[in-house]
Amino acid sequence: MRTLFQACYHYRRLASFPRAAEAAAPASGYEPWRRYISTSTSKVLPWEASSRETLLRKIDSAMKDGNVEEALQSFGNYKKLHGLPEPQVLNSMIVSLSYMSSRRWLQRAFDMVLSVHQINSNLLNCDSLMKLALALARDQMPVPASTVLRIILGSGKLPGVDMLSMVFLHMLKSQVGSYLVSDVLIETCESFLDQVADRREMKKLDPIKNSATLFNMVLESCVNFKYIIKAQKIMELMSVVRVVADVNTVVIASHVFEMVGQRDELIQMKRSIDSLTSLPFLQYYQHFYDSLLSLHFKYNDMDAAAKFLINLHQQRKPSVFFCNGLQKQGAIQIGSGNLKTGYRIMFDPGKVDRGFILGTESQFGLVVLTDGNLLHTEKALAKLIVGCVKSRNMHTLSNLFIILHKEDIDVISLRDVVNACIQMGWLHAAHDILDDLESAGIQVGIASYISLLRAYEKENKSEEFNGLLQQIQKISSTMDDIRTNSPFTIKNIAKIVKDEIPLTHSSLFAALAEEMKHYNPGEHLTLEFNNSILFFCKAKMMEDALCTYKRMREQNIRPNSYTFCHILCGYSSMDMHREITMLWGEIKRRLEYGELDVDRDLLDCLILDFLKGGYFSRVMEVIGYMSKHNIYCDKWKYKHVFLKLHRNLYRNLNSLHDKTEAQNKRIEDVRAFRSWAGIR
Repeated sequence: MRTLFQACYHYRRLASFPRAAEAAAPASGYEPWRRYISTSTSKVLPWEASSRETLLRKIDSAMKDGNVEEALQSFGNYKKLHGLPEPQVLNSMIVSLSYMSSRRWLQRAFDMVLSVHQINSNLLNCDSLMKLALALARDQMPVPASTVLRIILGSGKLPGVDMLSMVFLHMLKSQVGSYLVSDVLIETCESFLDQVADRREMKKLDPIKNSATLFNMVLESCVNFKYIIKAQKIMELMSVVRVVADVNTVVIASHVFEMVGQRDELIQMKRSIDSLTSLPFLQYYQHFYDSLLSLHFKYNDMDAAAKFLINLHQQRKPSVFFCNGLQKQGAIQIGSGNLKTGYRIMFDPGKVDRGFILGTESQFGLVVLTDGNLLHTEKALAKLIVGCVKSRNMHTLSNLFIILHKEDIDVISLRDVVNACIQMGWLHAAHDILDDLESAGIQVGIASYISLLRAYEKENKSEEFNGLLQQIQKISSTMDDIRTNSPFTIKNIAKIVKDEIPLTHSSLFAALAEEMKHYNPGEHLTLEFNNSILFFCKAKMMEDALCTYKRMREQNIRPNSYTFCHILCGYSSMDMHREITMLWGEIKRRLEYGELDVDRDLLDCLILDFLKGGYFSRVMEVIGYMSKHNIYCDKWKYKHVFLKLHRNLYRNLNSLHDKTEAQNKRIEDVRAFRSWAGIR
């Protein structure tokens, strides 16, 4: 009895002086005894209550005085002696640390949250965690910030959308932060959807359904960092959640479709936009038209590009929006409208968030807004000319000029086009344009004919020279800039031409020369094959997708990262994990030979699919590749996928006897992943 009394007296003194107690004797020496006393009686001993109150007062006083070190030390002592404090104290400390400007204290607050989460996550308050997440994001600590957000989602609580937008805004400033934000947004949407059992509970989705700006921020970041798989997933979730999108969404979605080469989706969007009675915020739609025209050129479809330019100049819609209830919503179709797997995002053409700022200049520089009208740029005209010349389709180019001339749309100088073609050495192309315009009764002027005549003479093309000379003699009487009807020869040009204009290097000539440097005649083949593969993968027709891919290889057309993304997503949707292992072999070989650009989205999807299929050796291969190339690995996500699917897999690794070599290898792979992910 005396021994017990002495122990109690000694323990009380240590509790009154927690620092001395910690230094004098480790807590482990008294914890077993304390647990024995605590379970022996239902009452809190007087000396124990005094210790709690003393430490709580110290924590409170230290936090008020700004003595963070003292508060954290008192908190540590309290935790060793009495466990975790009440939620009010705990969350007060988290909030106080969140307001500190030092990254050191933010890290300590994050460590505290992780520690509490492992013991009892119910003690954590959503509001205090959101304040910490905002502080971490503001200090450019995206990984801890995303972890805090995931702890909130894991608790079944949904963060406020306004606060979430602020956290995302800061995280999106870095590449790693952008990737984590896209994942967190996807997980947030899935958390919202998990809480909706039937249509009667759809009102729960209103907070996120009305937050188009939140999605726009993340989508734009995905485009900037080329996270296309993530962008497509977010757009699909927007359709499922029924987000009412705005004009900004139209712009960003058009960029996503352009990057992947989904021209059909952009054409469907154009039909929807053309059906609108007015186009307010025309400067935003400039980006959409820019993306569509860019894809026409990439597909080497000069007929579609010329038709687009004609339609662009003919289209004159009021740019003032009248809110009279007659204006209908537009639609962004994702995938085929005939497939059950297709998605559709509805957007309000009269809605735009002014706080979300998009660049005023178009991404590809093909369409420009001038005096309230959308017009093509000189770069667009140069691309069209180059494409028509290379595909020997000059009739399409001439037809564009003829239609615009007949409708009195004076946006292209025909003389500049002909002269630029002559300067580029495309003499037959220039001659074809002159012939087509002459047949349509459109005068270009004698100067262009003379320039072509001189070029033929310089190139010693006597047959073409004589033919053009005879042609000029026939039409000379109808030309306004001819002063005489005397026989027309190369020797008396100066007498016949009123104002002889020497050929100078025009801006159009410079644009043509620049486009020739970047002209890729085979680019459209890759896009066409990719588009077919994507269609088959969306329809879950994987055999047809693979046949298309084989034809692609047989024709020596190099696949790009989007090719493999489409096939991977198709396999993943059908849980064909074994086929994904073979696909990884093909991807790895092309990466090693430099035939494929590294795509973080693609590698991330591979890890997730291998985790689901239980291919842990492949998981560690991809993780090793990412580590070698300094690509960020989302350890938190992979860890929780593993725990969700394989929590008890080989838990007691030493209990298996008579293991085969394959089993031994698998156990080693699982052990390696557990060690990497920090799973005990």
